[in-house]
Amino acid sequence: MKNLLLIFFLLLAMHLQAKTTLISYTLVEQLSKEDMEAFYKSQGIPKLISPILTGVDIYELFYHTNLPDGERVIASGLYYVPTNYPYEVATMQYNHGTAMKNRTGLDYNGEGTICKIFAADGYAVAWQDYIGLGKARGFHPYQHLETEGQSGVDLLYAVQQINQEVGLQVNEQLFVTGYSQGGHAALAVHKTIQEKYPDDFWVTASSPMSGAHDMSGVQNEIMEVEYSQPHYLPYLLYGYQQIYKVFEDNEDFKRVFKPEYRYVVDNILAKGHNVDEINAMLPEKPFDMIEPYFFNEYKNNPDFYFTKVLKENNTYKWVPESPVQFCYCKGDEEVYYKNSIVAMEWMKENGAKRIINREVSEVFNHRQCADYAVMYTKFFFDSFRNGFKKGRKGNLIKNILVKTVVNIEEKKLKKKD
Repeated sequence: MKNLLLIFFLLLAMHLQAKTTLISYTLVEQLSKEDMEAFYKSQGIPKLISPILTGVDIYELFYHTNLPDGERVIASGLYYVPTNYPYEVATMQYNHGTAMKNRTGLDYNGEGTICKIFAADGYAVAWQDYIGLGKARGFHPYQHLETEGQSGVDLLYAVQQINQEVGLQVNEQLFVTGYSQGGHAALAVHKTIQEKYPDDFWVTASSPMSGAHDMSGVQNEIMEVEYSQPHYLPYLLYGYQQIYKVFEDNEDFKRVFKPEYRYVVDNILAKGHNVDEINAMLPEKPFDMIEPYFFNEYKNNPDFYFTKVLKENNTYKWVPESPVQFCYCKGDEEVYYKNSIVAMEWMKENGAKRIINREVSEVFNHRQCADYAVMYTKFFFDSFRNGFKKGRKGNLIKNILVKTVVNIEEKKLKKKD
């Protein structure tokens, strides 16, 4: 009997230890309600779209997560906490878009604004930097499903501990979203929670925005034509090389690229250049930087290792048990809109009950799409807070106002063309 009790307490201790991921956290910025009022005014954010109910405290944190081989690594993130909110708050896990350098301030791509908007309306927003980005060391496994999902979950464990220490009362609602790479990561986090951590978390709803969900299919097709973001290909291949060890070492891996582009891999490794600087080093057609033998293997050999790896990192071949809203724009030149179509169709055909199609615009490009996708995501999540268990597209008047603005902006763009 004593041995059984000892085993029980050892297993319990191991379980509790596994859930303690937080290393440290620091309060790095305090924004009063008046500060948020001034911020909204400076950014031209209408309160009708998202009200200001509280101030926002911003914490920077470090926590442990794991690589697929079990190696324990340190990741960083941000936590946006509503202050003096009169009710228990919902939690939102946010995933940012592509970045290639370590974060020096409190933002990537201007997406900190999104987190402030949600936090000022009573959401506790947990932002993951991803492995190898933010303030973390090491490589970043770009568009890698397993690490995006695991680091997102371990961040949620970390903020649970912060909540206890700062006295933040949260309810059971958990929302997951992100834009661009963050759209890919949002589905990765949702999938990871549903399949591996259902006893600890339950996703109320997710809203992946403009994500490259079909990595081995429609998104990969644009690598053979002129593309505004050629960095995507070497960044992707480099990250997968570090995870899957396709080649014996990085020097062998660099032979995938034509000699005049091999130095780009070193620049990615050094994390000393931003996306635009890397793009300027590359050809307009991404596959033009690849050696012909490698390209031919990819095109003609279905058993080619990188083809299998891409398929592993498609984010949609699972059946969500919670509602999912896909936001996208048909004019998106960076993330082909059919990524969302393919994902939605597969999920519906395989039994998903609540998949919502949110075509934001027929003509907006990747950047233009973001602001409106965020608004539609906010409306969708708010509907759950307002008591709709399956969620709705949100307040009718707000939707009409946003759609009116979208129509006006679309007409301007069509006139320019």
